[in-house]
Amino acid sequence: MNSAEQSFIKLTSDLAHIMQTKEYEHRDIIFLCIGSDRSIGDSLGPLVGTMLKEKKVPFEVYGTLETPIHAFNLEDTLKKITKRFKKSLIISIDASLGDEDHVGAAFLKKGPVVPGKALKKLLPKTGDFHITGVVNYVDPLPSTQFLNDTRLYIVRNLALAISEAVYQASLENVQHL
Repeated sequence: MNSAEQSFIKLTSDLAHIMQTKEYEHRDIIFLCIGSDRSIGDSLGPLVGTMLKEKKVPFEVYGTLETPIHAFNLEDTLKKITKRFKKSLIISIDASLGDEDHVGAAFLKKGPVVPGKALKKLLPKTGDFHITGVVNYVDPLPSTQFLNDTRLYIVRNLALAISEAVYQASLENVQHL
């Protein structure tokens, strides 16, 4: 089993655990899928959001290919979420650059994601937890070059795996209730 396969087994398990934790049981779970469909490397979030909507997961999903959440509307979206949901648990999903041996893997971490970090953009940190999918590796070339040179195959496979992990975790959560 490679590191990408291992990361998705762990992702499903960790998501199910979070959803079943007493601390979060009365909070609205929101998946905030960040990125743009105008760059393959940055399209992971909207692609995952679209797949989650297609799977009809029992959570709020913001950010799809049709209505992406990106640098220009992130702050407004966060305000809308805060206004609509008094007690929410936000799990942000975004693409990232990483080590070459982590390309194709996804990681769930506690705390907010810093969107646009690879491109040195100053955007608000978002999420109580965040999932990052490593779409390409870091090299001395500018990060924008690596987001633009990212293979759609990798982004698509990551999106399929992340959306399936969320879906499976939601099924485990329903069985737990």
